[in-house]
Amino acid sequence: MSEKRAIGFEQAEVRFNEGDKRTLEGYASVFDTPTDLGNFQEVIEVGAFTRALDEGQDVRALVDHDPARVIGRTKNNTLELREDQRGLFTRIELPDTNEGRDIATLVQRGDLDAMSFGFTVRSDRWERTEGRNVRYIEDVDLFDVSVVAFPAYADTTVALRSMPEDKPDDLRRRRLDVRLHDLRKNSWQ
Repeated sequence: MSEKRAIGFEQAEVRFNEGDKRTLEGYASVFDTPTDLGNFQEVIEVGAFTRALDEGQDVRALVDHDPARVIGRTKNNTLELREDQRGLFTRIELPDTNEGRDIATLVQRGDLDAMSFGFTVRSDRWERTEGRNVRYIEDVDLFDVSVVAFPAYADTTVALRSMPEDKPDDLRRRRLDVRLHDLRKNSWQ
């Protein structure tokens, strides 16, 4: 059975780089962060993506998990994925299409402030902690990372990068702080 998990962005960073390419960077998953999924909590463990990445699984970058809205892919190097100490780092070279430009604008404005990942579980374990069931995800097959409107997880960062053609050597940075609205508590974090 395939599953999807969404994560909210904590902050956005806008950078201007070479050749007017727009690149979306962030974390599609953050390790060791308990997330309340209703009947249980879930924790993605360090190393959960290692095997999938080592095998070179062909992962797509999508918008809202919609396969008709592909914005990157590992097979053609427009999507880069790697694990680090924080989680699953994601870099998407956005296409020069209406969709790509729209996504860049919506992330920059803070309208889209979440990522998600689609996966099937290869290995997990369940524990009972403080009267709650907790699922620990140990190993997954990964098939997509998506920019989404509604997050299930709240910890991640994203950066949008592009370079105007008239100033290819000029690196400009602007940081945008995006506060996440916790829909369950109806309060700002």
